[in-house]
Amino acid sequence: MQTSFLKIATATAALCFSTFAIAQQKYSVSGTIKDKKNGELLIGVTVKVAEDPTINVVANEYGFYSLSLPEGNYTMIISYPGYRDFEQQIKVDQNIKLDLPLSQEEQSVGKIDEVVISGIKKDKNLTSAQMGTETLSIKNIEKLPVLFGEKDVMKTIQLLPGIKSNGEGSSGFSVRGGATDQNLILLDEAPVYNASHLLGFFSTFNSDALKDASIIKGNSPAQYGGRLSSVMDVKMKDGNNQDYNVNGGIGLISSRLSVEGPIQKEKSSFIVSGRRTYADLFLKSTDDFKDSKLYFYDLNLKANYQINDNNRLYLSGYFGRDVLGIGKTFSTDWGNTTATLRWNSIINSKLFSNTSFIYSNYNYKISLESNDNTFGLNSQIEDWNLKQDFTWFAGNKHSVRFGFQSIYHTLTPSSASGTSVSSFPRNPRYSWENAVYMNDDFKASDKLTVNYGLRLSTFSVLGGDTFNTYENGTLTGSQYLEKGKFGKTYVNLEPRITANYRINEVSSVKGGYSRNTQNLHLLSNSSSGNPTDQWIGSSYTVKPEIADQVSLGYSRNFNHNNYEINAEIYYKSMQNQIDFKNGAQITFDTAADVESELLFGKGRAYGLELIAKKKSGKLTGWISYTLSKTERKINGINDNEWYDARMDKTHDLSIVATYELNKKWSVSGLFLYSTGNAVTFPTGKYELNGQTIFQYSSRNADRMPAYHRMDLSATYEPETTKRFRGSWSFGIYNLYGRENAYTITFEDNPNNPGTTRAMQTSLFRWVPNITYNFKF
Repeated sequence: MQTSFLKIATATAALCFSTFAIAQQKYSVSGTIKDKKNGELLIGVTVKVAEDPTINVVANEYGFYSLSLPEGNYTMIISYPGYRDFEQQIKVDQNIKLDLPLSQEEQSVGKIDEVVISGIKKDKNLTSAQMGTETLSIKNIEKLPVLFGEKDVMKTIQLLPGIKSNGEGSSGFSVRGGATDQNLILLDEAPVYNASHLLGFFSTFNSDALKDASIIKGNSPAQYGGRLSSVMDVKMKDGNNQDYNVNGGIGLISSRLSVEGPIQKEKSSFIVSGRRTYADLFLKSTDDFKDSKLYFYDLNLKANYQINDNNRLYLSGYFGRDVLGIGKTFSTDWGNTTATLRWNSIINSKLFSNTSFIYSNYNYKISLESNDNTFGLNSQIEDWNLKQDFTWFAGNKHSVRFGFQSIYHTLTPSSASGTSVSSFPRNPRYSWENAVYMNDDFKASDKLTVNYGLRLSTFSVLGGDTFNTYENGTLTGSQYLEKGKFGKTYVNLEPRITANYRINEVSSVKGGYSRNTQNLHLLSNSSSGNPTDQWIGSSYTVKPEIADQVSLGYSRNFNHNNYEINAEIYYKSMQNQIDFKNGAQITFDTAADVESELLFGKGRAYGLELIAKKKSGKLTGWISYTLSKTERKINGINDNEWYDARMDKTHDLSIVATYELNKKWSVSGLFLYSTGNAVTFPTGKYELNGQTIFQYSSRNADRMPAYHRMDLSATYEPETTKRFRGSWSFGIYNLYGRENAYTITFEDNPNNPGTTRAMQTSLFRWVPNITYNFKF
């Protein structure tokens, strides 16, 4: 009897389990989402299921999405800013591959029909677990007033909270108390080591060639690494695979031109975008400067080819150069070269692969010639990079990223040569940086979303040079490491987690923790950064920089998500921070080891970030404010006490607004205010051999004057034909002529040699601009 009962129970359980398994069987619906007009893959498109509001997935940065559904009939709803919502009826009884084309919203007559690629849902600030992230709309950028009339993503991000400009005209920026080099800047996955032209007045990014730009302030997912403070991820357009287009602009000192179109319609496409300044042409018209050179150029190239429905190849490159010279006396040039070969593969309905081979090179050269004396200085950093990334849509609740990255670095230190210095060849230094990572975006419930991950990074010093060891700037040891040999290896675990809890339909709270490490370091003695600043790698003396950041945030939306307010507080603790010792001798003597002039310690940064946005209507814009503190504590500096870091600014305020007057005219304006950078001014002086020597006390105990200015611009978009469209942009930079300090130097007062006077240098008072933009 007992045996019979067990048999019956077992059979019943098996039948129930079988029925349950059949009922629960799910199928995959996956594919890519494109712009119907030009074939561009769209980033961050939202895919929902009308019958089950809890199913809500987002396409990755390569336009791929995947969701799981039980057997049945469904209505898929696809939505994306700037595009018409799209509905698709589907019957699910097997795995389905469904590629979806989206159409742009109809534009009013006279408006430039340009893609708004921001990847931002109106309530994304309430639903996403990712903290400290901003995605920029390329279309909105073009309306903002900027220096010389150039729309610029680098200048625009400096209008956001927690991101501070390093100075007038500079594209260098500081994020949450970090130095300029603590920002990872990527262009199609390739690192850009100097993202500026003309000493920072322009950035390397030609917005005509860009598809998407986003910045993450410290709480980055595990697939990003190598920098402490932020990741700026910039992606180029793929190129129109439906039709040929030409667009560009003609300005007062620079012009640009882009051409894109299909190589084989719907299968392959290309884009070529170039830009050049021509200030040097005006110099040639003067007798004093006719032999001078002052210009930059850059070129963006990209092509892609669809091998089949599941595989696509991309090849992109960037080439940029600055040239500055005064006759035969002085010349300098610097620039970046990057190249990315990428293979996208849909392995199956749930697994997406991206394999990238990446090359990056930054170098500069300086030459001086006076009578019979010559002098030259050069430096270079070169990377070869292999990256393998997988996206696994494990279910409607999990989107998992995992993979590895391997970078071979070659850093050539600043090397001088010539008749006026002792010439000693500097050996390149080699290193190998590796990382493996895993990251999961987990929708735990309707209200709770968690993004967590782990990154394991290693950095190995490779042979080919002599490595000295210093303790507080004093030489304690030296060893030669043969080329090809492994030296010191640093290993670091980097956990990251962020979580978002949606309180109700209009508000949410967030929290997060992240650890980041950095093994490449920029040595700079200025706040704004110069092309000749020197990159060095971790070594026997220089250890990896480490940052631990904790942040909390609150978001609230109003009026059907057309208004939003976001607030975040953060605290960041930093290890192995680098600064020059007091009286550091930074010379061009190539026999000197710059590591002997360095000291190491800790840092901390904390602050409050606020931003209020109006996202729709005739008037749009935002107000952002940051209250923050950034300090360093390094033995041997400032009596071993905490001191303000160079990038410390207590207050930082930005007000940005755009107003549509009518179908043809719109006006924009911005106002900026910030506390001046921390600097060290002399506290006394004495005379030695007829020369005045200034004395300094506490490091960064003084302040530059507060910085503020207002810019205005107007855009005129006349009625155009179906094929040709044009617009005019008029603007003025620094409307009320504020003479902001670029540098302050000190000298003996000629009227009273016993006293000292401060001399302020300002760059711009009023800078008008006129630009004509066209597209056909």
